[in-house]
Formats: sequence, C-alpha cells, structure tokens
Amino acid sequence: MLDHLVPAPEGIPFPQGGEVALIRASDGFCLRTAFFRPPDAPRGTIFLLQGRAEFIEKYAEVYIELLARGFAIATLDWRGQGGSARLMKEPRKGHVEDFADYQLDLKALLEEAKRRTLPEPYGLLAHSTGGAVALQALANGLDDTAASPFRRAILCAPLVDIGQLPSKWGARALARVLSLLGMAGFYIPFGKGEATHEKPFAGNPLTQDEQRFLRARQWYSAEPRLTLGDPTIGWVEAAFECLADFTAPDFGQRNRTPLLMLLGAEDHVTDTRAAADLATRMRGASSLTITGARHEILFERDAQRAAFWAAFDAFMVLTEQNPAG
Repeated sequence: MLDHLVPAPEGIPFPQGGEVALIRASDGFCLRTAFFRPPDAPRGTIFLLQGRAEFIEKYAEVYIELLARGFAIATLDWRGQGGSARLMKEPRKGHVEDFADYQLDLKALLEEAKRRTLPEPYGLLAHSTGGAVALQALANGLDDTAASPFRRAILCAPLVDIGQLPSKWGARALARVLSLLGMAGFYIPFGKGEATHEKPFAGNPLTQDEQRFLRARQWYSAEPRLTLGDPTIGWVEAAFECLADFTAPDFGQRNRTPLLMLLGAEDHVTDTRAAADLATRMRGASSLTITGARHEILFERDAQRAAFWAAFDAFMVLTEQNPAG
C-alpha cells in the first residue's frame, strides 16, 4: 500500500495540491484514491478510471489538462494494482477474483468524493479495463436502480473484447479449465512479472510516442511498488465473464448517460470492432475512431491527443440535463 503520491521524476510535470486518501470498499478491501481541485470555481468533477496495470501518477499530464479546463478530478488505483492493496503474495501478478469487485471500488470512490464535497455534476473518463467497469456501471447501476451519477461518459479504447485472439472461445474455455484445476493464481501462459513499459519501446502495442511510453518506466524506477506484470489466469477468466455480458442484444438498454467511445484505429490490445458494434446497440452511445492511435490514446502522439481533446471538449458538457435518447 502507498499512502501518498510518489514525487514526480525529473522532467515529468505533476499538478500541485493533490489529496490522497486510503479508503475501504464495502468488502473491506483497501484502495488508494486521489483528488485534485482547480484553482478557480470548478465546472464539475471528472472521475478518471485507469486501465489494467496502471496507477494514479501515470496520468499526470491528463490531470493538468483537465484542471486547465476547470474540472476537479477523482481517481483511484483498482484493487490489486498501483498503490492499492495487492491480492497475491507475488505483488506483480495482476489478479482479481471477479470484475464485479471493481464495481465496489468505483462505488467507494464515489462515496469518498461526495464526502469530500467534490462539485457536481459528475463526468466519467475511463480507459480500457476502466471502460469495461464503466460500461457495467452505466448499464446496470451501482445500486438497486439503473440510475447513474454521471452526466456524461467518455471511454477510451474500452475493453469490450480482447484483440487479436485467434480463438476467443478457446481462450475462454482454457482459462476456465485451468482455473478449475487450481491454477487461477498462475500467470497466463508465457506471462511474467515484467510490465509492458519495462520492455523495449519498439514494437510496443500501446503508443507511438516514445517519450510518453518511457515516462511510465521512470515512475517504476521512482517507486517499484507501482509496477504490475502480466495478468493471472484468474484475471483473464474474470474478464471473459464480464465481456460476455457485452454481447447480449439488450445490454445497455437501461443506460441513461450519454456515452462516447473513442477508439484507436491501430489498437490491437482491445477489439475496436466489438466496441464500435456495442456503441450502435447501447442506448445513448456513439463511437469515434481516431486515425493512427494505438491502445493508449491519452499517451499517444500530439496529433492523436489533439483529436481526443477536441472530442472531449465538444462532448463533455456537464451542464446539459437531457437524458440519453
């Protein structure tokens, strides 16, 4: 566990005044959260939900850009990664028992933000695995109703399905069998504790911007406890269980939050086609594909990031009160 924000390595700008809180989800799991407020009267609060193996500090550049737009920020490290409590003895194993547990994390973050009186209205910005969590929350609600606390939501490269698997059915069946054999806590086949950003930049599937790619490595050097390696078989099985819900014809028909999916044309980590298809079926959803972007759109080259922020500025108008059509 980390009870603070790691000081930024040399050359990486980081916003001042961030507040860190260690909180507990309803099942008792300990989470690291962070909150930022703009210097002037805020326009609302953006809840930023990271992807698998990420951590709060990685989004420093994004926080600065959101604060400059007048938004307060609430964010967290998901259970099992970043500065939150880990689930495995080997801390570099990326594990979760059930993707529904991430809903408990999100609900705890919302409760803490309200306790701290972060200003409404609320917007949602989620990446990859955070996008899968957001989709479930928007479609099903975070309590006994389908009501959403979010006025609008943008999902970057959401994990609607896994990209470039030759047989998704076969991979899901294999994960299930291996879990039943007691191997849920093992790394995926050929997996190891090395993070993607610790590997060479050349050929990476995340971004074409070398400087932004290497920043994550600088954070790892500053605080090795932030590092997470490959997922476990149990994480993959839990992911497949979640992703199966997105294929249901009626998924998201109770959604009341206008939703924009921003997809990378060169993303091979998640399945862009599956995400675009879901956007045509889900109530109140639409999608936009950003030319030249790989999986981490927010850490891409300036041209792709400019396209993201243009879409963000046009869409994230929190003062509108009309529900999704």
